[in-house]
Amino acid sequence: MHALKFDWNPVTGIDIVGNFKLHFYSLMWVIAFILGWYIMKRIYTKEKINLEFLDPMFIYVVLSTMLGARLGHVLFYQSELIKQDFFSIFLPFSFKNGVEFTGFQGLASHGAAIGIILGMYLYRKKYNYKSLLWILDRIVIPVASGAVFVRIGNFINSEIIGKASGDFSLGVRFIQDYYNKYDVVRKTGIKDVQDAYNAVASNPELLEAVPYRHPSQLYESFCYIFVFLALWYFYSKTPKRNQTGFLFGLFLVLLWTVRFFVEYVKEPQGDEYINWFGLNTGQWLSIPFVLIGLYFMFLYKPKTPVA
Repeated sequence: MHALKFDWNPVTGIDIVGNFKLHFYSLMWVIAFILGWYIMKRIYTKEKINLEFLDPMFIYVVLSTMLGARLGHVLFYQSELIKQDFFSIFLPFSFKNGVEFTGFQGLASHGAAIGIILGMYLYRKKYNYKSLLWILDRIVIPVASGAVFVRIGNFINSEIIGKASGDFSLGVRFIQDYYNKYDVVRKTGIKDVQDAYNAVASNPELLEAVPYRHPSQLYESFCYIFVFLALWYFYSKTPKRNQTGFLFGLFLVLLWTVRFFVEYVKEPQGDEYINWFGLNTGQWLSIPFVLIGLYFMFLYKPKTPVA
């Protein structure tokens, strides 16, 4: 089954001007947000909710997702940025080796989830037409669909890679992860980074050093398709959509269970990570989400009638 093993050395974006590059990873986020807007529009139309509430929600979701994901990554995985490159936390630039446009490459899904919940809390404080849990029960559907594209973006970027796959029939050699752009220019003597990577890809000696790894990003993305389909099924085909908190809880259980098990074939993220009782940072952060989800699915009872 050697055909399932391949080298990954993609063009990750389009050069626009100077150091500015339109990253395909960023385009995956754009697709995720636009698709999410259309899904929520369909939900609001079906439930006869005023569509004037939709655009403000979109703004709250975008801002809370990006801010939460970025701060979550820094706090959970890369806290050294606070001292070493503080402004890169909030700006899509790196200032360590001059000014370089990088996009927001360090984004944590745990932080994004917390950010969305807080963002919807603030949104509901201003637009009080339904309960917070009613909103969360529905917003998780487009969030699950968006997660599919975000992980595809991670694959394009050769980031959040898997562990060495050994003799496993599926494996990917992430050339752009093994050789960073400074190393590849130095080893090949080619100044253009993409041309340098192409030279590595055609050099058997340099390529031989790159191990085959699990495409953990694709594993996750594939599983999130089923998370989305499960949520959409329970929302559109069953009375569970009327059980306050059920869909929100189901989302937490399914998505973070996927994340928990994929972590077994994923390399640890960041320079600061934990490994307690054989579980890494991502797994320990996932457990509370699963427990909270089980609570909302099976134990939570609204104290007041749902608005």
